Amino acid sequence: MVGQRTDIFDIGALGLSSGEGRRLELEVAVADFHFGGERYSVPGGSVSATLDVSHTTSGYSMRLRLDTPLEGPCMRCLADAGHAVAVDAREVDQPGGGEELSSPYLEDEHLDLRAWTRDALALALPVRIICKEECLGLCSVCGEDLNRAGPEHAHEPEPDPRWAALRELRLD
Repeated sequence: MVGQRTDIFDIGALGLSSGEGRRLELEVAVADFHFGGERYSVPGGSVSATLDVSHTTSGYSMRLRLDTPLEGPCMRCLADAGHAVAVDAREVDQPGGGEELSSPYLEDEHLDLRAWTRDALALALPVRIICKEECLGLCSVCGEDLNRAGPEHAHEPEPDPRWAALRELRLD
């Protein structure tokens, strides 16, 4: 199955025996999300993902891999960040194995691939999405992009607030 579009995948339909596995290439929808107060999206609203499913003696072991560009602003200068994200996530579901061995994405052999992909993508994001490591951000006074403004960009320094009372003094 190459490029098959799916949001909920029926693992039981694969008919895997214990110890058997299968690799699938799937297209998964990814909804836009907010991160750090900014909106980010995957171009086209979906990603190509590789899903590896292995049937264990009583459950499943799953691996999700994908690489995708991410559209959204740099957290410093607000220009397009042009960030790429690589995801390599694993889930295990072993009935009776406790909470650590119970996948929140698998219920009755139906894998919520859309939710898992979105969560795995969010967890793979860096702390700050920036356009480049040396990004200078925006001017705190006028909001100009300091990456384009150049070294001559400057403002008069704010007057010392301790002298504010003298501005109110009238010498008539």
